[in-house]
Amino acid sequence: MAGRFARVLRLQSGDPSSSDEEQHERNPVGWFARALRVPGRERRILVQSAKATLAATAAWLLATLVLRLPQPFLAPYAAVFLVEATVYRSLRGWLQQVGSVASGVVLAAVAGQLIPWQAVALATVVFLGLLAGSWRRFGDSGVWVGVTGMLVISYGTAREPVLLGDRLLETALGAAIGVAVNTLIFPPLYGERLAAAAGRLGKALADLLESLSGVIRRDEPPEDLDGLLSHEQDTRSQVLAAEEAVGLTREGRMLNLRRARPSAGTHHERPLRTLIGLWPAMSQLLAAVRTTAGRREHPFEYPWPDARESLADLMHHLAGAVQSVAMAGEPVELDECRALLEKLEKRLVTADEDGVPARLGLGTMTLPARLLLEQLEKR
Repeated sequence: MAGRFARVLRLQSGDPSSSDEEQHERNPVGWFARALRVPGRERRILVQSAKATLAATAAWLLATLVLRLPQPFLAPYAAVFLVEATVYRSLRGWLQQVGSVASGVVLAAVAGQLIPWQAVALATVVFLGLLAGSWRRFGDSGVWVGVTGMLVISYGTAREPVLLGDRLLETALGAAIGVAVNTLIFPPLYGERLAAAAGRLGKALADLLESLSGVIRRDEPPEDLDGLLSHEQDTRSQVLAAEEAVGLTREGRMLNLRRARPSAGTHHERPLRTLIGLWPAMSQLLAAVRTTAGRREHPFEYPWPDARESLADLMHHLAGAVQSVAMAGEPVELDECRALLEKLEKRLVTADEDGVPARLGLGTMTLPARLLLEQLEKR
């Protein structure tokens, strides 16, 4: 259970201001100073921790001083875990939490009435509760079915309807306070993740295109393509991270009172989605270059030197366009890319002297380059 809140606090924010200074601020004082100075992961952890503390304290005080519930440990417990990563998750978690706790209480009440031996009732409740908690509708809160039933049986309150009602009330109270705190007090947004993810993915894609440009310009196939494969895998990881950032940021805006703020990330979402959309064509281009450049026994399947030069120039200009897309609001120049692509496509249909193998090699790389250009034009 504790790991669930820890995962919330460990969410990476993609802080756009990360630098060498961040690497040196490993000590608690430096970390705290950075949290106060720079919006990002550290500040979010600090704010969410403070909100969880506030929610737990408020739930405990309300349960003990106002409602005078005996042993209201479930109220602060529920409050802490409902200060979720997004407002949407808090509201969904409230329903799951109350539903799972209610199921555990009912299960314990039935077992307490039907089974006179406490140890047998405890084993039955834990077993059935964990089975019931695996229902996907309960989500991460499913474990509460078995845990709540176990606690109720252990405290000997399974046969006392008033105390059973107290368990339900304190859980609903704590969960409601957690949701309210997370919704009304600095509800979390993750817009800066989009800017950072766009910068990282744009650089990775541009570097990969420049690497392909260098490979294509060579007169001889490269000695080792493992470096290119490793670069491809690193870029793929950036694509997955960008997709996660888009999903979390969009979820963070759902039901969020601050969703209209610049920190919501709407300015960078479209450029980042454009960059993510480039990956299928990039994969095709990488496969074509590896296959064509790696066939040493049939070098004529590689395009002729002058065609390779134009193709390499196209990769270079596409890399520049990709970097411009990553910088939201910057103009993206595609005229040179269009001219080079038109030149290559014209050669494919007119230069019979190239021979079929060389034209096939050129064609396998020109098609994904066309797809890249079309995706950039749709941005």
